[in-house]
Amino acid sequence: MKPVSPQLEVKRQQKNRTSVSQAVRNSLTMAYRGLLKVRRTPEQLFDVTFQPIIFTLMFTYIFGGAIAGNVHNYLPMIIPGILIQTLIGASVTSGVQLRDDMDKGVFDRFKSLPIARIAPLAGALLADVVRYVIATTLTFVMGFLIGYRPEGGIASVALAGVFAIGCAWAVSWIFAFFGVIARHAAAVQGISMLALFPLMFVSNAFVPVKTMPDWLQWIAKVNPISHMIAAVRELTNHGTIGTDFVLSLLGAAAIVAIFAPITVRVYMRRA
Repeated sequence: MKPVSPQLEVKRQQKNRTSVSQAVRNSLTMAYRGLLKVRRTPEQLFDVTFQPIIFTLMFTYIFGGAIAGNVHNYLPMIIPGILIQTLIGASVTSGVQLRDDMDKGVFDRFKSLPIARIAPLAGALLADVVRYVIATTLTFVMGFLIGYRPEGGIASVALAGVFAIGCAWAVSWIFAFFGVIARHAAAVQGISMLALFPLMFVSNAFVPVKTMPDWLQWIAKVNPISHMIAAVRELTNHGTIGTDFVLSLLGAAAIVAIFAPITVRVYMRRA
């Protein structure tokens, strides 16, 4: 094989850097488009505004006394659970809206533009980060209003919020993949919820794992949702970072590494 000259190698590296920078700029532009879309249709925020409020109040006051003896003792357990449940549920909407845009032909025009291939998808998912921030803020605010006082401190709560948002963004790539392979937006919703509900309820979100049958305990302990919730609890309630935090970040990175390129490839073939 003929060796590559140093000058040619420098040009290739410059081209790669330009491509990456262009992809970032294009993705941010598409994210701005997504924010404008939300501003014009604010009902898209219902799942990240009303849901954390309603679920926090409902689960706390219905199950608090039965599970923890009183509401105050239940809050350190339920608030992190509600946070992860809300964010993962909101990530499903990413795939649903993506499929809806593809059905309407919006992405056909994007394919004809001189932009990075990943930009329409990455931009849409980046715009959803704003929705995750709203949900995270409302969940913690509601918890504070009904008596939740995280002992980890405000810095640990902020880190827990950033951690949860990052994990939710990573998971949204899975539902984006569902969005590009499904035929209809309703199918994306059905497929996603069918997979999501068992993961959420067979976890440590709402009840102690030790109260479950042995076989369910095993499932709950290996459930990635349980690791995310445990990591948030350690941060907010104790101000510590443990194994669950590291495992969750590694899992989130693996999801993006696997599903981002697959989703883009399928999208370019089907959009």
